[in-house]
Amino acid sequence: MAKKEFKAESKRLLEMMINSIYTQREIFLRELISNASDAIDKIYYKALTDNGLVFNKEDYYIKVTADKANRTLTLSDTGIGMTKEELENNLGVIAKSGSLAFKKENEAKDGHNIIGQFGVGFYSAFMVADVVTVISKALGSDEAYKWESEGADGYTIEPCEKASVGTEITLQIKANTEDDQYDEFLEEYRLKAIIKKYSDFIRYPIKMEVTSRKPKEGSENEFEEVQEEQTVNSMVPIWRKNKNELTAEDYENFYYEKRYGFDKPLKHIHISADGAVVYNAILFIPENTPYDYYTREFEKGLELYSNGVLIMDKCADLLPDYFSFVKGMVDSEDLSLNISRELLQHDRQLKLIAKNIKNKIKSQLQSLLKDEREGYDKFYQAFGRQLKYGVYADYGMNKEDLQDLLMFYSSTEKKLVTLDEYVSRMKEDQKYIYYASGESNARIEKLPQTELVADKGYEILYFTDEIDEFAIKMLMKYKEKEFKSVSSGDLGIEAEDKDQASENDEAANKELFDYMAGLLNGKVTKVKASKRLKSHPVCLSTEGEVTIEMEKILKAMPNSGDVKADKVLEINVNHEVYRSLKDALSKDKEKLTLYTHLLYNQALLIEGLPISDPVEFTNDICKIMV
Repeated sequence: MAKKEFKAESKRLLEMMINSIYTQREIFLRELISNASDAIDKIYYKALTDNGLVFNKEDYYIKVTADKANRTLTLSDTGIGMTKEELENNLGVIAKSGSLAFKKENEAKDGHNIIGQFGVGFYSAFMVADVVTVISKALGSDEAYKWESEGADGYTIEPCEKASVGTEITLQIKANTEDDQYDEFLEEYRLKAIIKKYSDFIRYPIKMEVTSRKPKEGSENEFEEVQEEQTVNSMVPIWRKNKNELTAEDYENFYYEKRYGFDKPLKHIHISADGAVVYNAILFIPENTPYDYYTREFEKGLELYSNGVLIMDKCADLLPDYFSFVKGMVDSEDLSLNISRELLQHDRQLKLIAKNIKNKIKSQLQSLLKDEREGYDKFYQAFGRQLKYGVYADYGMNKEDLQDLLMFYSSTEKKLVTLDEYVSRMKEDQKYIYYASGESNARIEKLPQTELVADKGYEILYFTDEIDEFAIKMLMKYKEKEFKSVSSGDLGIEAEDKDQASENDEAANKELFDYMAGLLNGKVTKVKASKRLKSHPVCLSTEGEVTIEMEKILKAMPNSGDVKADKVLEINVNHEVYRSLKDALSKDKEKLTLYTHLLYNQALLIEGLPISDPVEFTNDICKIMV
């Protein structure tokens, strides 16, 4: 029989198909099963308008059979089948899809959506097969035909025998090579795993001969392996069930089955959208942080299904980065897929789904915060940092969405509080939302800079994450209240003690502070009398946007350059140390130099900053001891 050649463009496309379009060989099984499902759907469509045709779902199925001895894998279905002309048109011209044409003809009818709209999935079989044979008998026809091809060289079509309506596709699996093991596509466990992964929710039974161990007849202790036909897909996805029929345990089981995590999900979100875009989704907020969450290796995204068929393991476009901790899946019939189904067109439908999902997640977190505070606290301990990254990222574009979800440890409440809760408790004369930064809550509590703010009875938020100050700088204000670091040069608090105000007069201390500033030239911008210190002798404050904590973080980054905060050394003029400084200014300049360097290094240590010369520092301490 004469072999027919593929058209030039089809031949080139087939070569691309085999070598580059699909990223994983196992995809071929998904594609062939989807095509088989389409073939059964077409009978369903016809039954809607043909009174002589009765569609009994129990009569329709897909069967997968592996023959290791002959190295063949066969998929058969009880679908609509193909005539000789349809074999010629649908398989002889690559990317001409019978499913797409059928869909267009039946768009006005109610029924199932047709999956295979591009007509290239069938040819993925050549990634694993040397020869592909298709035997098909069309509904209403007495004749059957065999289509066969060894790949890009062409194909043959000839009459053959087939008892029942439907299609049978047999793949002659390639021999193993040094780099590729094709045997896996003949292994029962591997085939079951691929079906479970991609085609578990195909609406028709997918049957296989499955090996199981059973007790031998007449014996309780002896077992034998038997093969029996089993349905290996679950068919009905949980997301298409009525929410009222499902329990919390059902959602948890689905979470574990899909291996979204080993923890217990904190919350689930079940979405059934039927509007501008139709889709179903089940989303989970995990209880614990994945071990690799804050690493480059972590890959965000939701499983994406098209009409129950898995298209992508992780579709990153469905989640904003700040909600990347969310696990789950989305199933839609409305998405525009490219020829391989593995890549999405960035179309309006995808953007609508992503926007809706973002709003649903935000709403769920707000509800958790309001109604289940203990649960939200647990969530925030795991993923709060990611929300703060979200505020800072993209030049603060998402800060309005996230600001009400942020929490920080409170100096007065001794627990995590929201910005809204802080503002609601602000005193009438309080101008700013005050915060202090440090490595831990315990260290922040001991900071000298907190004394004046705490003495006024103002609440202070503790920032212990490296991202905190950067996020707040991007946020700038909350409910018209600006944020102010307790280390800021101007705290917006007026001095109440007139004697203190007199002592703080710059002119009275100009000579002393100018001399000290000269000794610390390049290390601090100036030395001044402190309005914030009560019991401590000295501290560092900052001028400008870069704080001391931000300097530490930026310096730890590669290629950060020489970023420095503009530091100010503040002296408590009501402390005995100040009197020693004044005395040394008039009597012993060498001692004043010693005191100045000691106080500066003491201030560095309080901030957790390194001392440039530890040996010199220890020698200075020894000098005042003798």
